Amino acid sequence: MSQFPPSHTRRELRKELIRLRMEMHRQELRHEAGNLLQPLRKVQGLKHNWQEALGVKHGPLWAMGAVSLLGFLTAKGSRGGGFARLVKLGTTLVPLIRLGLLSSASRKH
Repeated sequence: MSQFPPSHTRRELRKELIRLRMEMHRQELRHEAGNLLQPLRKVQGLKHNWQEALGVKHGPLWAMGAVSLLGFLTAKGSRGGGFARLVKLGTTLVPLIRLGLLSSASRKH
């Protein structure tokens, strides 16, 4: 708070009160804006290091598995044999799924 000479007037006191109110309002706005922008900052942090932020180990391996899965499911070269293709897909992905389940179980203990 500014220091006034001993003979301060009502007008000077009113001006100082308005200045203090404005400063308090600015601080409240700054605080609320920080609270509103916090999720955005988290998303920006995810952009830089998404594997650590999501807690995903072997992220590129999982990405390759997802791409392979999409390739198997959307393959247009084969006609018919849909059941055989799903059996082939299941036998291909079982080791990957087992690895994922074992790693998540070991993380919990």
